[in-house]
Order: sequence, then structure tokens, then C-alpha cells
Amino acid sequence: MSHGSRHLFEPIDIGPIRLENRIIMGSMHTGLEGGEGPLDQLATFYRRRAEGGVGLIVTGGFAPNYDANLGTPREEMASADDVARHKPVTQAVEKAGGKIALQILHAGRYSYHDHSVSASAIRSPINRTAPRALTDPEIEQTIDDYVNCAMRAQEAGYHGVEIMGSEGYLITQFLAERTNHREDEWGGALENRMRFAVEIVKRTRARVGEDFLIIFRHSALDLVDGGMSGEDTKTVAKAIEAAGADMINTGIGWHEAQIPTIAQPVPAAAFSWATRRLKEVLSIPVAAANRIHTPEDAEAVLARGDADLVSLARPFLADPDFVEKAKAGKRSDINLCISCNQACLDHYFMGKSISCLVNPAAADEASFEVGKSQKPKKIVVVGGGMAGMAAATTAAERGHDVTLYEGADVLGGQFNLARNVPGKAVFGETISYFEKRMRDLGVTCLLGVKASPEEVLARDPDHLIVATGVSPRRPDIAGIGHPKVVTYTQALEGTAPIGEKVAIIGGGGIAYDVSLYLLHRTGNYHSDISSFNKHWGIDPESFVNGGLVEVERADQKASHQITLLKRSEGPFGRTLGRTTGWVHRRELQRAGVKTLANVIYDRIDDEGLHFTMGGEARLLECDTVILCAGQDSVSDLMDSDLLAHLKRQSIGGAHYSAELDAKRAIDEGTRLAISL
Repeated sequence: MSHGSRHLFEPIDIGPIRLENRIIMGSMHTGLEGGEGPLDQLATFYRRRAEGGVGLIVTGGFAPNYDANLGTPREEMASADDVARHKPVTQAVEKAGGKIALQILHAGRYSYHDHSVSASAIRSPINRTAPRALTDPEIEQTIDDYVNCAMRAQEAGYHGVEIMGSEGYLITQFLAERTNHREDEWGGALENRMRFAVEIVKRTRARVGEDFLIIFRHSALDLVDGGMSGEDTKTVAKAIEAAGADMINTGIGWHEAQIPTIAQPVPAAAFSWATRRLKEVLSIPVAAANRIHTPEDAEAVLARGDADLVSLARPFLADPDFVEKAKAGKRSDINLCISCNQACLDHYFMGKSISCLVNPAAADEASFEVGKSQKPKKIVVVGGGMAGMAAATTAAERGHDVTLYEGADVLGGQFNLARNVPGKAVFGETISYFEKRMRDLGVTCLLGVKASPEEVLARDPDHLIVATGVSPRRPDIAGIGHPKVVTYTQALEGTAPIGEKVAIIGGGGIAYDVSLYLLHRTGNYHSDISSFNKHWGIDPESFVNGGLVEVERADQKASHQITLLKRSEGPFGRTLGRTTGWVHRRELQRAGVKTLANVIYDRIDDEGLHFTMGGEARLLECDTVILCAGQDSVSDLMDSDLLAHLKRQSIGGAHYSAELDAKRAIDEGTRLAISL
């Protein structure tokens, strides 16, 4: 057992089962739940995590009936055919020595189809259509459907079920006054509003018996107006325990909440205090969730007594062997989740199967099997950014002799800039992970060495991989060479002075990162839990109205007056993450950052930035102009005649610079190396 992880790896009894550690793989929708045939790909995904030593796996949500589905693809556990489809999953996990529970999820008004239902006919702000209110007989039938779903899961070989009662889904819609305006026995006083949840647990327990695990996913903190108070959450939790639940797993925030709960700005284990409030009134085990991404954070939650277990979801996308490595004391070998959401949640909400930015094999394990090459080669990789490191690591894992050149004195490329942005310091962990992997695999890393064609030829490689990345684009604007003009790399590296009045040319993700970096120096960004709560209006004390209070406004004057400008029309931040972009937009808005779209740049001079907007010539007086207007590929080696005879390929930004991100870079580097 790892020193310092005394609590994390203690066994625990939960109802009828014993877990060998306190770590749960929390529920995630993967996009693999649908279809008609056996869930073989999903089985492979969960088997791989079971092999990594996680105590208990909870599946993505499966609907108990037709109306409960999240979208138009059928993702149900309701029939004998469904039982047959799921058996590959339970058998694969069982064979790997793991334990798995099926999550029962009724989306309610969060359904993305035309037959959604809820406690009341109140439209969600994140959905276009209003649900239909369930009738009393339909409520009774829905409860029966939950019970049937649990019985089918038991028949399929699952060790238990998790009844989803948080995040704003149907059960929560009955619990909260925000969404339950009923005047019958299912609405009004809390005793009535919680009857739906209690009856589901009680009737499920009666049918599945005592030897089947029942977890209830309970909202410890709603974070919406009209949400449950702290006392409400305790009352409901105690009633759920009395109804027969073996464990409470906590959820934080509804999906429509205007407060980040799992994005990068959220401090580690920011909400475990809400879980502790429930633990103090319950005798069954309680699990904490949300932004618990490292072994040390997980151990701290348990050591403080905030919870009996910890639930981690996205960290198991990043590294299926998280538990095994943590237990062995190999913390530096863990590929940590960076909370970007770019390849997991963003993919799911775009109708794709999930993956992981730092681990493209997630949920697609069969396509990323890294076997030993039958013909080891000498491979030169030029460029030590994320694409180059991914390629070098995977090629070395395949048994190739790999040499990597990096012109800078450190590895990481653009990630070294990103780690300076508030909330993104964890990017440094990803660099460290790949660095260590390359050391362990024997990759020769030559730092501070520019790989000329002659240098490459001296290595006599069988294959050349060009991963030289990108450089900031310098748009064709009169005065672009003025001393007040700096690139985003200079800004984020802190190598150029930035004045009080700042014009940023560009309205994409880099422009937002630079803005947040500058604003961070004013103290407007909050990284500890107390200041985070104040900044976002969360009240851990009186805890009424879903835990919300009026946001405290800082009186401190910003050290920079920032204006973002772009040539195109439409919204700013188009390239920001689908599920996290709103957080960054909100931060810039609160800091008074201005935006100007559809502009024509005329010139830059001592006065500032001259531009035309709506046919009118305008001047933005500024001290500094920061270029965030895209990137150009750096790929000179691909054009070298000296290297024309070599097998060579470019990846990442060197291959294609438009809308470059680390997700594509790591994926391309990994796939190429597997093919060699």
C-alpha cells in the first residue's frame, strides 16, 4: 500500500458486498450504451478499468422505460433482450475480478426527444421543449419500471444498481420546488415531494432482496434557485436510508446550474463539505464526488472524514490503471485527468462516443492496442510538444529505437503556455507523465537542439516524424511590427511587458486564455474553496435555496482593461469547449472584458489600434496589442530535399495548424506510432 494512502485502500463493506478499496468509478455516459446487439465494446471498456483495480464500477445511465431515454437512441434496461445485451459487460468485469452496478437514470425534462415527462410541465432552460406532467397512474407505472430495471440488472449479473437521484434528472425534479408544482400527494410539502424517490427505493429493495446492492445518487447541493436546502437534503437522505439503500453517492449541481462543478476552475474536492453534512446524519456509507482527480486529494477527503468512499469518473478515462498505480505508490506514473471535457463530455453532447484528450484509447481500446513491432526501426521525432511526445512514447512502447529532438530546453510545447493559465496548472502533470514514460521506455531526448536535416541524417533513421508544432500567426496589418505588439506566446510566457489598456486580436480559445491569464493577476480568479464559494455565490453555512447566495463583487480595480476584437461575425469563443466554454465567457464578462466583432483592422501606431466597424473608422487607445489570431505550421523539415528519400510524416500543428488542440495532437501521434 502506498504511504500516505492509509484510508484509500482499506476494504469496506457496503450492504451485501465487500470492496477492496474506497474508490468508485463513477457513472459516465460513453455513447456506447445504445444499439441492438451485445455491448461488447462497452464490456471491453469496463473490463479494462476492472483490471486496473477500481473497487466498484457504476455504468452510464440506462433508462427504465421509453420516456426515460436521454435521446433518441434506445439505452434501456427493460426487457429480456436487454439482459442478453448486457451479459458481456457483467461477465467481462467478473472475469477481471471487478464489481459493477448499473445506473438507472430517468432523464425527465432533460430528455432530448419529443416525449419527455416530468413532475410538472416546466421547461428546462437547457432544453427547447417543455415536458408533459406525469399523471398519478403514470407515476405508479414509472416506479414499477424502476423496479423492473433493477430486477433486469440483477438477472444480467450486475452486483447492484445506482438509482440516479441528482443532477436535475427526474427524481430531482420531483424533489425540488423549482420543478415540482404539483398539488397532489406527489407535490407540495417535502414529505410529498420525496415520496417518489422513497417509493422507488423501498419497492426495489422488496423485489431484489437483501443480497443486491442499492446505491442512491443523491444531490448534496443543487446550486439552482428553488433547489433543496441543506436540511432538505439531510431529510431525504435519511428517508432513502430507511427505505433500504445500502449507500449514498453524492452528486453536485444540476446540469442547468450556472456554477461550474467539474470544470478546470473548480478547486480540488471543492464540494466534499456538502457530502460530510450527509455523512453526519447517516449510518450507511457515503461517497464524495466532483473534482477528485489525484490519489492525494482522494485520501484527504477520507482522512478529513468527509466521506467513506470517493467517486472518480473522468480520471478513469485518462488512466484505467489509476488505482493500481496509486496503491503501488507510483503517483508519477498516473496519467491525470486535466478536467478539459473536450473529448469526454463535449463528445457525448455532440452525439459521439467519448474519449479522452490525454488518452485517446479511452472507450476505443481495440483501435489502440500497442503491440511489439516485428521489425524494430530507428525513428527520429522532431518536436517535443504533445504530438511528438505521444508519438515517441508509443513508438518506444512498440520496441522501436526512438530519438526525440526539441529545440527548447523543456518539453511540452504549447502545454507549457497553457499551464500558466488560471486553472490549467495541471497541464504540467501531463508533460511530466509523458517525460517519465519516455525515460522509462529509453527514448533519447535531445533538448535545446534544433534538428537540422544534416542532424537528422546523422541518425540514419528508418522513419522521421515531424512534430514541430506551430507559431503565432502575424496578420497582415499596417504597423504589425510596432513595439506595443506582442504575441500570445510572449504574453503567456511573461517575456513582454503588458500595459493597462490591452487590445487582443482574436476571439477564440487562445484569446480567452490570455485574458484569463491577465485577469488572474488582479486576484479575480479563485483557486481555494472558500474564495471559490464567495466568487460563485455558494453558501456552505445557512445552505438554503439550493445552496445559493448573492455573489460577492470584488471592489478591486482590474489591472488591465481588455478588449477582444475579431474580423468575423458571430459569438466569441466559438472554439471553446461545448460544456465548459460558458464558464470562461462568464469570467470575462464579470471582469468587464469588452468584445467587438466584424471589424476591419486598419493599422497599429502610437495611439493604439485603428479599425473600421460598420463603415465607421474607430480608434481603440491601448498600450499593448496581443496577437491571438491563429497559428501557422512550422514544418520546414517536410520540405527539405536532403530528407526526400526518408519515410516521413507530419503530425499535430506541423501537419495542420487550423484549430489545433492537444486532443488532435496526442491522437495523431499515438495512431501514427501504432502504425509503424
